[in-house]
Amino acid sequence: MKLTRYTVISFLLLIVIASVYRAIPGRPWGFAPQFAMAIFGGAVLKDKKLAFLLPLLSMLLSDLLYQVLFINGFTPIAGFYSGQVENYLLFTSLTVIGFFVNKNNVRSILKGSIASPTLFFFASNFMVWIGNGGLQRTKTLTGLMQTYVDGIPFYANSLLATGVFSTILFGAHYLFLRRAEVEQAV
Repeated sequence: MKLTRYTVISFLLLIVIASVYRAIPGRPWGFAPQFAMAIFGGAVLKDKKLAFLLPLLSMLLSDLLYQVLFINGFTPIAGFYSGQVENYLLFTSLTVIGFFVNKNNVRSILKGSIASPTLFFFASNFMVWIGNGGLQRTKTLTGLMQTYVDGIPFYANSLLATGVFSTILFGAHYLFLRRAEVEQAV
């Protein structure tokens, strides 16, 4: 995809809208567009550095919004937390899944939309368990399994959100490209 002024503005708007959405108080846990953004960026953007920036900037902006809401007493969730850098690295690395997604193939998009939150679920919950976060489960196989069970509600919402937002992002991209083709043909 060639980066035009329209494309840059579209991606900046996507980052801002996704960030604001993620920071909405009362939003279901895990139901956010960032996984879909990582897949979409990896699949659509030729400049892979920009593909990694798309979800990273969205996470950073939403965490800044969370911090402002936290400081002002609107949410009990702080925007900045221990393990944040590791979480950002893990989250941003999901963009690599998008490199293997064919943006014109629904089955490929579906596979990426399942793989991304699944990989994040296993890796992030392992990091929580090993780092004594969350409910501080014991360092046994049983404790690890309990940590995964604790994360199931987030995982279910992440799967659903990634499916919904991938449909929106890839669908809008497809329609935009078709419209551009029609306009060029006329």
